[in-house]
Amino acid sequence: MTTKLKITAIKPYPVWVGTRNQMLVKVETDQGIFGWGESGLSGRERAVTGAVEHYREFLVGRDPLQIGRIWQEAYRSQYFEGGRVLQAAISAIDIALHDIKGKALGVPVYELLGGRQRDRIPTFASTGDEAEGDVAIERARELYQQGWQAIRFFPAGQSSKDIFEPRESIGVTARMLNKAREALGDDVVLGIDYHHRLSVAEAASFCNKLGRGVLDFLEEPIRDETPEAYESLRTMTDIPFAIGEEFASKWQFLPYIERGIHQFNRLDVCNVGGLTEAMKVAGWSEAHYVDLMPHNPLGPVCTAATVHLAAAVPNFAWLETRVPERKLGFDSSEFFPVQPQLDGPAYPVGDLPGLGVEVNEAAIRAQSFRFWEAPHLKRRDGSVTNW
Repeated sequence: MTTKLKITAIKPYPVWVGTRNQMLVKVETDQGIFGWGESGLSGRERAVTGAVEHYREFLVGRDPLQIGRIWQEAYRSQYFEGGRVLQAAISAIDIALHDIKGKALGVPVYELLGGRQRDRIPTFASTGDEAEGDVAIERARELYQQGWQAIRFFPAGQSSKDIFEPRESIGVTARMLNKAREALGDDVVLGIDYHHRLSVAEAASFCNKLGRGVLDFLEEPIRDETPEAYESLRTMTDIPFAIGEEFASKWQFLPYIERGIHQFNRLDVCNVGGLTEAMKVAGWSEAHYVDLMPHNPLGPVCTAATVHLAAAVPNFAWLETRVPERKLGFDSSEFFPVQPQLDGPAYPVGDLPGLGVEVNEAAIRAQSFRFWEAPHLKRRDGSVTNW
């Protein structure tokens, strides 16, 4: 790098990879250095594309190394600031700018975040959203034998495409988890993701059906819009909560961190505002003894960015991952020839400049976007319920 870099193009790529779309963003510069980012707003990629195109109009010509300034300008220079769509766009651009800066300086992104604090990033694995009962317990046993110390279950009915009745799910799910703890012993970390499908009363009933010490974390039991609802649930159970994958700013995390509502931050770097915002949430969390347990649902760009975050912060528990044998195709080597690779139950922290991920742009340019809609679940009385 001999002269000041300038952004020359910002290209959004909403493309179908595996069984979902991924919303990738490429930021190019006048010296041939480019970076990749990813948005986490799955199912609404076209909305994020529009936001990226708005930001592109004033970011072309700017210095990509001024990452913090660009973040503030993208957030503040409009009357209707924030929100999940705009923050997903900012996230993707911010991650791409970190990729550029790391490449320009010849260092991994974690060096931009304060340096590496760990050499391997521990992960948690899931039994799969279609595995229930004894099948799920046997799957958890297999994962434990493969080296995973933290395992997540899904509730009965998770894979339904039409009907979900919370009261029909909680009893059978509690029985499965009680049996799983007995089968797997006390050394393994067990959790469950209820995908915010319960009310406060339903979540309390579920927790009361569990034996003491069965669960090490309960993820997203209810929706997050009202912190007071979580505070009410907090008084009814001592199971640690894992919350935050939908949060789109440090301000959304504020009441949960400062009121001691949750114990694990399910922060998503592709939704919260990129690495710039994620580091602020991480520091705030550290001050309140809350560990990061990042959401990582889609592509290798998200995984790579989160590995760098996990390497650079002290308060880290586990990173979400998909075990290799689950053939969802999100990490296709055709589209991502260089990407983070699991070594057993952990991601080794690499030393490639930038994010350390490569994208086959020709392949994704040739790939189409497909409209995908999450299941619109209903209760048996015909009313709409949460997916």
